[in-house]
Amino acid sequence: MKVGIVIYSNDAETVWNALRYANFCLAQHDNVKVFFVGKGVEYQKIGTRQFSTIEQAEKFMQSGGQVYACGTCVKSREQKESNLCPISTMKDMYDIVKESDKVLTF
Repeated sequence: MKVGIVIYSNDAETVWNALRYANFCLAQHDNVKVFFVGKGVEYQKIGTRQFSTIEQAEKFMQSGGQVYACGTCVKSREQKESNLCPISTMKDMYDIVKESDKVLTF
């Protein structure tokens, strides 16, 4: 199955759980893509000891998951592109939604 996950939240627990779910889907041999949009692109800054968003994102990428981040949202927050937050476009999000069997939003 192809799963698209759109993350708009900057709540550490919400993002952590969304990424945990993405990792679970990969373990089920699903194809999973995560798109961070709006305040969701802040996920690298919001992690806590209890809700390590970066740890989950790194595990996701090491397991073959793909991460995208809205370029406009990244730039408007004066953040820089990174391998965990690659600059992407609305076209990328459109393609994820179009090709996915299931789309979840957090």
